[in-house]
Amino acid sequence: MPHIHEKIDFTVEVFIVHKAKVLLRKHDKYGIWLSVGHVELDEDPNQAALREVKEEVGLDVELVDTKAFTQHNGHYKELIPPVGLNRHKISDTHEHVTFNYFAIANSDKVIPEKESDEWKWCSAKEIDELADIPENVVYYAKKALETIRA
Repeated sequence: MPHIHEKIDFTVEVFIVHKAKVLLRKHDKYGIWLSVGHVELDEDPNQAALREVKEEVGLDVELVDTKAFTQHNGHYKELIPPVGLNRHKISDTHEHVTFNYFAIANSDKVIPEKESDEWKWCSAKEIDELADIPENVVYYAKKALETIRA
């Protein structure tokens, strides 16, 4: 997805759990283990999380919702809050604000968007064995496994 703004974009990372493993992808441009993508102009972060997962890995998932209050009407919709939120530099001129979510998949059948994409279902031990994985991705991937016992 192209950038919406030259200086900053909103993105989502979804840590998907299925049968005590979390799904990670090796970013083709940066060569590091991450999760998924950009929020588009016509969607909220929850919609972006579900769309990105479906587009990039072909999975239908359910976002984990830990809040107690829910309200929906014609003018108001309570969103599932992220489990984390961060701002980080992508380059000297571009940054991302990322909403981190946990999700449950009812299948481990990944259908990658591109054949060249590298994806891996990881246990906590396998996360520790990966090279080229940022500290924040390790944290959220393991936290997803602790939170979701599926």
